[in-house]
Amino acid sequence: MQSDHFDIIIQGGTLLTMSAKMEIIEDATVGIKDGLIALVDKNRNVPALKIINADGCLVLPGLVNTHTHLPMVCFRGMADDLPLMDWLTQHIFPAEARFVNKKMVYDGSMLAMAEMILSGTTTFCDGYFFENRIAETVQACGMRAVVSQGFADFATPDNPKFEKMMAAAERFVARWQSCAPMITPAFFCHSPYTCSPQTLVNVKAAARETGILYLIHLLENKDEIDTIEKRYGKKPVQHLFNLGVLDHQTIAVHCNWLSPEDIAIFADLGVRVSHNPASSMKLAAGVAPVPKMLERGIAVGLGTDGSASNNALDMFREMDTAAKIHKVTMLDPTAMNAQTVVCMATIGGARVLGLDNLIGSIEAGKQADIIVVDMNQPHLTPIYNPYSQLVYAARGADVKTSIINGKIIMEERRLQTIDLTQTMENVRKIASHITAEIISDTGRSLPFPVPLSG
Repeated sequence: MQSDHFDIIIQGGTLLTMSAKMEIIEDATVGIKDGLIALVDKNRNVPALKIINADGCLVLPGLVNTHTHLPMVCFRGMADDLPLMDWLTQHIFPAEARFVNKKMVYDGSMLAMAEMILSGTTTFCDGYFFENRIAETVQACGMRAVVSQGFADFATPDNPKFEKMMAAAERFVARWQSCAPMITPAFFCHSPYTCSPQTLVNVKAAARETGILYLIHLLENKDEIDTIEKRYGKKPVQHLFNLGVLDHQTIAVHCNWLSPEDIAIFADLGVRVSHNPASSMKLAAGVAPVPKMLERGIAVGLGTDGSASNNALDMFREMDTAAKIHKVTMLDPTAMNAQTVVCMATIGGARVLGLDNLIGSIEAGKQADIIVVDMNQPHLTPIYNPYSQLVYAARGADVKTSIINGKIIMEERRLQTIDLTQTMENVRKIASHITAEIISDTGRSLPFPVPLSG
């Protein structure tokens, strides 16, 4: 697709296409028209309504965050340095039950999206409560997202009667399914230990009926193996396999304790995986055997998880962590090389979300989700290998322009769709309220963690 007149031209710089051939184009020209990439070439002088000068920059597909819980930015730093189950049951679950509401979800999501746009993420996959509000925030910000209605066998802030969750989820899908591919609804069962077999099966059946993704936290920590074995007589992956909920439309999040047999099942069924190394490191939950998964052809993308367990939404930090954690655990400096990791953060993440025919690479006909990274900085000088520079030296703050669906969402570090000052103030007020309530209840002052249950 070409045109004599483009909406946007990105002129100059080094283009990392992330296509199947992994072309790198110097002095590139990328033309955008009607939200699509219409031209990918070298050193072309063509007219456009808007010309972006990318000299001295890397141009690449927008980053894809395959797993997060956006409103948890409101809990960032509230309960750190704790084991996973203590963190969940003594702090996060009680905090969510007490403080999560529609306003908190909207305001927290707005701040999270600002953070993601500013650090180069253009697409994300979220699972939380009040997902309608998150989808509304996506529309306001102009991002691309898979938004997942959550399920668990207990009352949640958005569904005090858990038996009514499915009806609410069906309304959620009906409302947003026509908004794809900017907003793609999905279902998210929290985990095998918080969802009964009946819930897991019913939700998967509903997901299959509507043709949407089905997500689940799986094997985040080692204790889950014993919990599921004691409860059902099988290890977690075998348990889900026997229930018939694993297939190519299933995304398993974390997967830190997959066995070789589990990996074989995933490869045979086409199960996709979201790898969240920073969160897993912080919670000492484990390290997913990603190199083994990639060897078997399993689609693996990167995710940050929520800000309460990471504590950032910067995919550049996540790439750096993903590359290094596997080198040190395998004692192999060649493991998870930089190009592999950048693939996971772009086209690999798009593949996990089922969007790789639309985004994840810069090719004519694809939707124009593109970022421009300013390399004219001391910590990025000199450049021998652009992939290495992105993974080991760059940071989110080096992204200067973000384009989503052919629209400039951030230009020269200035957000175009979000009032950042007001957004930050809104979340500060939420945090002040949470802090005052906890101190009033416990009589203890900062710093946290302060147990919220019991």
